[in-house]
Amino acid sequence: MNKIEFTKPTAKLRTNRTLNILKGILSNPVHVISIVSIVFLVYAIVLPMWEIISHTFTWHPEDVRATSEAVPGKFTFYHWIYVLRSEISESIFYKPMLHSIQIAITVSIFAMILGGGLAWLLTRSDIPFKKAIGVLAIIPYMLPSWIKTFAWLVVFKNDRVGGNPGLLQSVFGINPPDWVSYGFLPISLTLIAHYFVFFYLLIAVALSSINSSLEETAEIMGARRFTTMRKITFPLVLPAIMSAFILTFSKTMGTFGPAAFLGLPVKYYTISTMLYGSMRNRMISDAYVLSLILIGISAITIYINQRALGKRKSYATIGGKDARKNLTPLGKWRYPILGGVTLFLFAAAVFPILLLLMQSFMLNEGDYSFGNFTTHFWNGESNSHIASGEVGVLKNDHIGQALSNSLKVAFIGAGAASLIGLIFGYIITKSRKTLSSKMVEQLSFLPYLIPGISLSAIYLSMFAQPKFLMPALYGTLGIIILITIVKELPFATRAGTSTMFQISGELEEAAVIQGAGWFRRFIRIIVPLSWKGVVSAFLLLFIGAMKELDLIILLITPKTGTLTTLTFEYADKGYQQYSDAIILIIVAIILTTHFLATKFAKADISKGIGG
Repeated sequence: MNKIEFTKPTAKLRTNRTLNILKGILSNPVHVISIVSIVFLVYAIVLPMWEIISHTFTWHPEDVRATSEAVPGKFTFYHWIYVLRSEISESIFYKPMLHSIQIAITVSIFAMILGGGLAWLLTRSDIPFKKAIGVLAIIPYMLPSWIKTFAWLVVFKNDRVGGNPGLLQSVFGINPPDWVSYGFLPISLTLIAHYFVFFYLLIAVALSSINSSLEETAEIMGARRFTTMRKITFPLVLPAIMSAFILTFSKTMGTFGPAAFLGLPVKYYTISTMLYGSMRNRMISDAYVLSLILIGISAITIYINQRALGKRKSYATIGGKDARKNLTPLGKWRYPILGGVTLFLFAAAVFPILLLLMQSFMLNEGDYSFGNFTTHFWNGESNSHIASGEVGVLKNDHIGQALSNSLKVAFIGAGAASLIGLIFGYIITKSRKTLSSKMVEQLSFLPYLIPGISLSAIYLSMFAQPKFLMPALYGTLGIIILITIVKELPFATRAGTSTMFQISGELEEAAVIQGAGWFRRFIRIIVPLSWKGVVSAFLLLFIGAMKELDLIILLITPKTGTLTTLTFEYADKGYQQYSDAIILIIVAIILTTHFLATKFAKADISKGIGG
């Protein structure tokens, strides 16, 4: 009897204790938000990843046509063996992978040299017009990477592959060889002109934070300037250099636009264009294997970066003393260097826009006579002799729908990602060292590992049909907005966390004493104090969403196309003038938004990228 009487209260006590714990968790807004956030991250990131992994290890009905061994629904290594060890592995995997790695390494190295050199000139030398150069240097980031691709073709296209000759052949009679017009060289050069900005911003922030007294002390001790740079300056900025290198390498590995426009005409394939081709040819399993390999490469490079930085000693470089910078005099080279920098930035930021603007008014490509210029591609009526009767972009309903879709995706996606990033930052800073905050921090970082076109393939698999209480999103703007939010989460969360670290907890504690609930505290205290950081993050994410192509190229339908995908569609049909005009519209929207955000909301794009 005694044993039975003792057991019942114990069981009841355990139940009550469990209920009290759950009640305590659910009564704490931070815990509730953490749970909701983790559920969202698992659903939006972890489950799609698991879906694509399991797909590559399973037989599918379409595999029966390829081999008699296929048993739909059963486990298999067939898809991995087919990609990695079959007779066509060299053409579908190894050769494209080699091309991608060659491009990624080349772009990362030369972008590092250009971006790092520019950062040093603007922070450590007496080069004039620094503010103007700094503004001009950021413009290439705000432009789509493939705008330089189209500009390259305007100049270097030849009549052997491209049909109509480019400016160089038409005006100067110089017929560029195929390796200049297409392939490794132009892809690398156009991407270098785009990604050097990452190195510039990250290294400039690192150099600006170093107290020059460290370098001055070394020089007083007799060290030469080169020795000081090698022994002191370089080690202190190495983390920024490595972060920019990994970021550039992983983005270049997954880039699609430049590789497609400058590679496919001469059958120069990269891993991203091969993945796109596999999806379009219904070779779904092969595409998913390629996606996972891309993800694996990105994860390995980031892991190596973290390990390398983790073994380095850390030194405080920002103290209470004056952090005056000891500028290096350029002497007689001051203005020649200024001219070279201006010329490079003009070629990377301004010249491509001018070239595309000119070509958008040309009736026939390659004909630079005055009589060939027309406004048809902007405001012309339907003419069966021009572009199969397409009307000008300003009168084209199809383009109007794409513009509407682009603005919806950019505003909603960037706005939602900025808000979610702020909430995640709140969770990470307010409940540090807890399991929930660590899960939110780690899960929100996962999309950083996934190249855009790979994430697109994952979402195509996940949301093509109803799953996990979610309707099929494919064919709706919902899937475009969702994937935009998810892809931008690492940047949004980083920005939100940085902002939250600057807000003292005493302000919120005082509001708690006054009886303010969590939602009221968040709206009345957190949001106003973090407004500038949120707007800066929004600006960065808006620009990214407006120029995005790789991320959504596999997900669009005729009704959900955006300006970027419509650009690709027109270029694929050979209607280059329409593509040029649409790109200029994208650029105008981005630059206008950037101007308004910096003018009235004091946003700073460098806060979102580098600091």
